[in-house]
Amino acid sequence: MNNLDFKQLDKIVKNTLLAVEQSKTQIFEIYEAARAEMERVNKDVERIKQEAIDIIFHVDDLEKKERRARLRLMEVSRNFNVYSEDDIKHCYDEAKNLQVSLAVAREQEQSYRRQRDELEVRLKQLKDTVEKAEGLVSQVGVVLGYLGNEMNGVVNKIESLQQSQLFGAKIIKAQEEERRRVAREIHDGPAQLMANVVFRAEVCERLIDIDINRAKQELKDLRGQVRDCLKETRKIIFDLRPMTLDDLGLVPTVKRFLDTFKGRCGAIAEIRILGDEQRLDSYVEVGLFRIIQEALNNVEKHANATLVKVVLEFRDDFVQAVIEDNGKGFDTSENVDSASFGLLGMRERINLLQGQVDIISEIGKGSKVCIKVPINKPVLS
Repeated sequence: MNNLDFKQLDKIVKNTLLAVEQSKTQIFEIYEAARAEMERVNKDVERIKQEAIDIIFHVDDLEKKERRARLRLMEVSRNFNVYSEDDIKHCYDEAKNLQVSLAVAREQEQSYRRQRDELEVRLKQLKDTVEKAEGLVSQVGVVLGYLGNEMNGVVNKIESLQQSQLFGAKIIKAQEEERRRVAREIHDGPAQLMANVVFRAEVCERLIDIDINRAKQELKDLRGQVRDCLKETRKIIFDLRPMTLDDLGLVPTVKRFLDTFKGRCGAIAEIRILGDEQRLDSYVEVGLFRIIQEALNNVEKHANATLVKVVLEFRDDFVQAVIEDNGKGFDTSENVDSASFGLLGMRERINLLQGQVDIISEIGKGSKVCIKVPINKPVLS
């Protein structure tokens, strides 16, 4: 998986989470609107119910008045010789007006009943909508939390896998570069010297019977070349795997490497041992030495330092190493691991040792690498 694929996947995940979050917001807005509408409709229902009750009482009152008015009109009509024409007309108008008012009131009562029934149906629908929206908001919140955690986990795993693949590729590249370096050193050093030794041996073989003194001088020079060849070979072996690490331990190996380091870069190199020096498990000594070696190589390549201090501290449950220089430093806020196989390799080694490494640096003020590794803990596989 390349960087572009990872960026696209990360974008898809973020867009998915954003869409779910927006959906949650929209559902919540629907819930709030439905709840506000439900409260309004509930108030209308209560109002209509009260108005319906009032109109029912009003209809009952009008019915009683209209019944009395009809009875009065019947009485007046039967005794028209007793009542005047105005009395009869008044009774008739009163009864007619009451009948009209009663019809209007009954129509209003029916209208209020219909409105009440419709509002109660509407209120029930709104209650269902509010309950569903509330449930959806809760469910989407749970889903969003789950997706957020799971998606972030997936992204982190993919990112970790990508970093592992990049690290694996860099390891292969570093191995090939190391092979080329060793091959070049052997070719330019021991191989050339051995070829010269073969040539000098042939010269000595011819001179023995001709000029014994010159033959002795050639053998003396030959012995010096063999020593140089042995020295070059031992240097290559030390770089690949210091024999002193197995024979003498971490401290003598670091001291010897510092001597070589001083000869190469010309800086003053000091080492200080705190606590009781002790032999560690082989994998711990190898891992610590490689981390210290890489830190010093970084100082040599990039720091332009004139003074380097190495402190090794031995405790009962851990060993600590501090490599400090007075070089040009760098900005630790930048992602230096992605560009530096050395720093990435240091972190990978420290993870295998279940330890920790802190890199403190500031431009113009040098750098400090603090390494802490627990003792007597099994190495991670």
